[in-house]
Amino acid sequence: MSGKSPYFPNKWKQFKDAPPEMFMRHMFIEVMDGLVHHWEVRPDVACIIRATNLKTKKVKEHVYKRQHAAENKVLHYFTARTHEFIICTNDSLHYVHPHDFDGLVDEPFDL
Repeated sequence: MSGKSPYFPNKWKQFKDAPPEMFMRHMFIEVMDGLVHHWEVRPDVACIIRATNLKTKKVKEHVYKRQHAAENKVLHYFTARTHEFIICTNDSLHYVHPHDFDGLVDEPFDL
C-alpha cells in the first residue's frame, strides 16, 4: 500500500458552471453574524493556534486537545518572537503580536 489516502472525486465543475441565479445572495452582516460571531470549536479540542511567521509569512495551524500542550506552544512563540498568532477557544479569540509583548511570562495564564 502506498500510504496515500484514496482520491474522492468532487463536483466542483458543477458549481463552477452553475449560473449565478442558482446561488442565494447574502448581505455582509449575515455572513459576519453567522460565521464570525458564532464560531464553534469541537468539544474534544481545547484550542486552535494559527501562527504566521513574520519573515516568510507562512501560516501554521496547531490544534490541541490538552490545554497544557497549547500553553507550551504559546510560551514557545512568546520567547521566540518570530510569529504572530491567534488563539481560538470556544469562548474567545486572542491576537498576539510579539512587539505587543514586552516582558517575561513568570506566572501561569489561562487560554
